[in-house]
Amino acid sequence: MSKPSTHSRGATRRDFLKTAAATGAAVATQLTLPAVHAAGSDRIKVGLIGCGNRGRGAAENVLSAASGVQIVALGDTFAEPIKDAREFLTKCTQKQQIKDRGNSVDLPESRCFVGLDAYQKVIGCPEVNYVILATPPGFRPIHIEAAVAAGKNVFAEKPVGVDGPGIRKVLAAYEAAKNKGLAIGVGTQRRHQRAYLETLKRIHDGAIGPLVGGRCYWNTNTNTKRLAKPGTPDVAYQIRNWYGYPWLSGDHIVEQHVHNLDVLNWAFAAHPVAAVGMGYRVPRDPGYGPIFNFFAVDLEYPNGIHALSMCRQISYCANEIGEYLVGAKGMCHVSAFEINGKRLYTDKEKRKHPNPYVQEHTDLIESIRSGKPLNELLSVAESTLTAIMGRMSAYTGKRVTWEQALNSKEQLMPDSLTWDTLVPVPPVATPGKTPFV
Repeated sequence: MSKPSTHSRGATRRDFLKTAAATGAAVATQLTLPAVHAAGSDRIKVGLIGCGNRGRGAAENVLSAASGVQIVALGDTFAEPIKDAREFLTKCTQKQQIKDRGNSVDLPESRCFVGLDAYQKVIGCPEVNYVILATPPGFRPIHIEAAVAAGKNVFAEKPVGVDGPGIRKVLAAYEAAKNKGLAIGVGTQRRHQRAYLETLKRIHDGAIGPLVGGRCYWNTNTNTKRLAKPGTPDVAYQIRNWYGYPWLSGDHIVEQHVHNLDVLNWAFAAHPVAAVGMGYRVPRDPGYGPIFNFFAVDLEYPNGIHALSMCRQISYCANEIGEYLVGAKGMCHVSAFEINGKRLYTDKEKRKHPNPYVQEHTDLIESIRSGKPLNELLSVAESTLTAIMGRMSAYTGKRVTWEQALNSKEQLMPDSLTWDTLVPVPPVATPGKTPFV
C-alpha cells in the first residue's frame, strides 16, 4: 500500500469524538448566536487575548496576512503586557508590508481589558469578529468555549489544553463551531509551511512506501524562569511563571513538543492508541516549578506501528528539534525536507517561501471570506492529547491508553479562578508512585 490507511483514521476519530459527542450536541443546541463572518467590507477585526511575546507576534502576523485587518481590542491578566502590546503593534503598522495592506490598530483604553476576566470582555466586544487566544495553555479550553459561544472566529495558539477534561471541553467546542459555521485556526504552523506540506504530500503519495515507524525530538536548553516579587499573590506568581506549572503549561512535552507530535500524527494519519513513557527531573532551582526536565515516550499507533518521542530541557547537551519517518522503501528527515537523502529545497529556495506564522492567518482569513471556514480544532486536540498521554505515562510509570487519557478525571485547571484561589504546588511526580487519576 502506498498511502496510510484512512480506515484506521476514521475509526480512531469516531472513537475520539464518542466521549464528547453528547456534550458537543448539547452545547451546539444552546449556542444560538449566528456565526460571525467578515460581511460587507469583509473587515477582520481582531481581539487579542494574551499579550505576551507570542500574542504580540500573532497579532503582528495577522496584520501581515491579508488586507482589511484591524486590531481593535486587547486583554491580559496583567497591565504591563497591554501597555507593551499597544506600543509594539502601533510601531508594527509602520512596517511596509502592513502599510501596503492598509491595516491598522485602533486600541482606545475602553477596549483594553486587564484581569482574570479580560477574555470575557474582549470576546464580548461587538467590534471583534476574530479572536486570537495566546494565554497560557491551561486557559485555552475555557477561552475557546467562550469564543465559540459568542459566535466568534478563532485563532488559538497550541496546545489547546493540559488535561483530559480540558480536551473534552475542546471537542465539544469543535462540534459547536462546525454547527455554527465558525472558522478555527490553531498554532500548528507546520501544516501551513510550504516545505512541510510538500514533504508530507510525497510521504502520503508513497515516496518511502508504507510507514513502519518514526521518531521526533524537542531537545533544547533549560528554560528561563521568573522570580517572585515581594508580596506577589500565589496565583499571580504562577501565572507569570506559567511555564513551570503543569496546570498552566501541561509541562514542556505538552507546551512545546506538541509541534513534533502533531507532525507524527499528520504523517501516520492517526493518533496513537497508547503510550509508555519515562522522564524525571535533574536537580534544579525550585523557581522552575515542578515540571520534568526530560521525557522519552514510546507511542503505539494503529496497526502496530511505534514511534519514539523525546524532549528535554537541560543545558550543555546535544540539542535537536525535528521529526523522522521510516518507511518500507526508505527514510524521511521531515524537518529537513529530505527524502532518502535528497533535499527537496535548497536553503535559498526555502527563504523565498511564505512565513508559515503569517500563512496560517492568511489561510484562515481566506476561509472566512470564502464562506468555507477552516476548523483545525480536532487535529490539534488529538496532538495535544497525544502529549498529555505521554506526560501521564511518564509521571506515573504506567502504560496509558488513548481512552484512559481522554476520559481521565485528572483536572489540573481549577474550575474557577480568582486572585485568592489557593493553587497548591504539587510535588514533582515520581514514576511508580504518582497515581493515574
